[in-house]
Amino acid sequence: MTETITGLHDVADRFDAFLIDQFGVLRDGAGPYPQAPAELKKLRALGKKIIILSNSGKRSVENSVRLAKLGFDEACWDWFLTSGETAWRMMAAETDGGARKRCLLISRDGDTSPLDGLDYNRTEDADTADIVLIAASEGDRYDLGHYQTLLQPAAERGLRCLCTNPDKVMLTADGKAFGAGRIADLYEELGGAVTWIGKPFPDIYDQAKIFLGAIPPRRICAIGDSVEHDIAGARMAGIASILVETGIHAEASPTERAALFALHEAAPDFILPDFRL
Repeated sequence: MTETITGLHDVADRFDAFLIDQFGVLRDGAGPYPQAPAELKKLRALGKKIIILSNSGKRSVENSVRLAKLGFDEACWDWFLTSGETAWRMMAAETDGGARKRCLLISRDGDTSPLDGLDYNRTEDADTADIVLIAASEGDRYDLGHYQTLLQPAAERGLRCLCTNPDKVMLTADGKAFGAGRIADLYEELGGAVTWIGKPFPDIYDQAKIFLGAIPPRRICAIGDSVEHDIAGARMAGIASILVETGIHAEASPTERAALFALHEAAPDFILPDFRL
């Protein structure tokens, strides 16, 4: 049964480690929630292991630096684990030492970091690509028709596609827009097959558990704003979860949230108004 709490102090002694979502918990598309940097520091002062667990197509280091530039103290987390980092490690392990392959990369603002250091060259031509990597969305700039035109030839050729950001909705400075996960849905609608990496899928949780070592799952708690990704992912990983009322479901009524719990067969253990100790 879901319990409403006023702050993490109500449950902090039950857990040794927290997996904390970035967007919707610590920040929105414009910047950090006002109290979040100080509250994260308070949680860290309790001696908890903290992993920032994010469905970002960018690698871990870039996200960590970006969050620090927004006023967060990098000493407050042990690792910034992203779906992009998970995918990069998977792709690096698959390198066979042969000729460099061509990747149709879907990212934001020309970002190529998901491929940096890998044996892949970026291409914008689906007819010559060997693989598709959907790392981010520019749904605040383009409509889905733009992505259909770009991806349809790849889907028709049956190219393997990795989605390293399963979020269907993203928070931008101007509000909500469709995320990379929606573009990956489109690829499947066009007949292509997608390998999903990130929350709620197991690979990212497996890496987090390995990093946390001997801490048992019952002493690990995920904090997120998305029922579909954070809460469902925590349930499948066998760990506790807290849903904050900020982020993508901020305007949802209790009835609407309950419907989401039923839809995704995942109810949080706790509900928290916003991220605070």
